[in-house]
Amino acid sequence: MQKSTLRFNLGYFTLFILLFITEVLIALYSHNSVLRSYIGDVLVVVLIYCFVRSFFNTPVFITAVAVLIFACLVETLQYFKIVHKLGLEHSVWASVIIGTSFSWWDIVSYVAGIIIVLAFEKLK
Repeated sequence: MQKSTLRFNLGYFTLFILLFITEVLIALYSHNSVLRSYIGDVLVVVLIYCFVRSFFNTPVFITAVAVLIFACLVETLQYFKIVHKLGLEHSVWASVIIGTSFSWWDIVSYVAGIIIVLAFEKLK
């Protein structure tokens, strides 16, 4: 079993920064519902994966599954209206980062994003 070690990986961090900028641009300027709703959700799990791999040398599959579980947990919190229950409904940042509405399509998008991550890692 591969051991997890703390280390900085510039390649993954660069991808994280590029994906973060892309996500911000989509959130601020895109009025295309497919791009905002689906492509953004596919990219967000890739972004989180790249962030984790920027600092931890963890096994690819375990990291990908952990990111998928995390994304599904956040989506489940949306189902339970966590932003409202925490009194953060007036916070634009909380609404954008946590989200406010549950969708099964978001979970499908997260799975697609993780499949893309696994495919790219396999090709590397």
